[in-house]
Amino acid sequence: MRLFITGGAGFIGSNFVRHVLSSSDDHVTVFDALTYAGNRANLADVEEDPRFTFVRGDICDRSVVAAALRGHDAVVHFAAESHVDRSLLDPDVFVRTNCLGTNVLCDQAVEAGVERFVHISTDEVYGSIEQGSFSESHPLGPRSPYSASKAGSDLIALAYNETFGLPVVVTRSSNQFGPYQFPEKLIPFFVTKLLEGETVPLYGDGLNVRDWLFVRDNCEGVDLVLRRGEVGSVYNIGAGNERTNREVVDRLLALLGAPDSSVEYVEDRLGHDRRYSISTDRVSALGWRPRTGFDEALEETVRFYVDRRDWWEPLRSRVRNR
Repeated sequence: MRLFITGGAGFIGSNFVRHVLSSSDDHVTVFDALTYAGNRANLADVEEDPRFTFVRGDICDRSVVAAALRGHDAVVHFAAESHVDRSLLDPDVFVRTNCLGTNVLCDQAVEAGVERFVHISTDEVYGSIEQGSFSESHPLGPRSPYSASKAGSDLIALAYNETFGLPVVVTRSSNQFGPYQFPEKLIPFFVTKLLEGETVPLYGDGLNVRDWLFVRDNCEGVDLVLRRGEVGSVYNIGAGNERTNREVVDRLLALLGAPDSSVEYVEDRLGHDRRYSISTDRVSALGWRPRTGFDEALEETVRFYVDRRDWWEPLRSRVRNR
């Protein structure tokens, strides 16, 4: 199979490329605009694979997408603006990339006659939930420009399935972490700041809850949905590792030998969802289970940032947090 992977130079996309090339005979084309979070260095270990091709391009550029997409069997659409803090500062960029870009890509995928289109989304489209877990059929309730733009992109992709017969499948994953994550997301942001001897800013009371999913486990789930998911369906992918932000920070302090005084409580983020939780019964029915425990995955992630200063130090100047 020839896969067209948008955003494949980003965090999740590059891990997915690595997974596909190591576990299948598929050929991969990475299509990436190389914005601030896209990084060719994320793909350095697969660049020489004869089954790998890289094309630099913007998913909003119809002619470039049309030329690059021709001849591919399936699309796996990771490309997106994804950082909530940035969406509060510049929401227009999120609507353009996530909604317009998805529409252009879907339209060109119909023209190209692709056999499968996997749209990658997030559990944040459901909004916050005090108790229980969201199933795939729950109404969407996004509360930030980021999650609203992702909810819009989900509906665009699913509409192309209904209207034009594009064979779309959607995945909605919980908070991910692991190697090669751009150092503005919570775990790598805090790890790199602690490694520099700086304090880490913790929003509000630190008790917001997220389900933490190791990126390689997510990639296995996405791959399974690509090959076996039901067209027109949505699949939640989560690990059941619910932790408060404070619990995550405490674990990072312990792993890095940093004092409790390294934590600085700051004013809460606008529209900060209290708790995310999703049911994974549907993807589990396909045979998926997370392989990596939270502590094991966190230790591996911290080791990556300890060992790979050469990778993350040049990126710190691009970090943008409120």
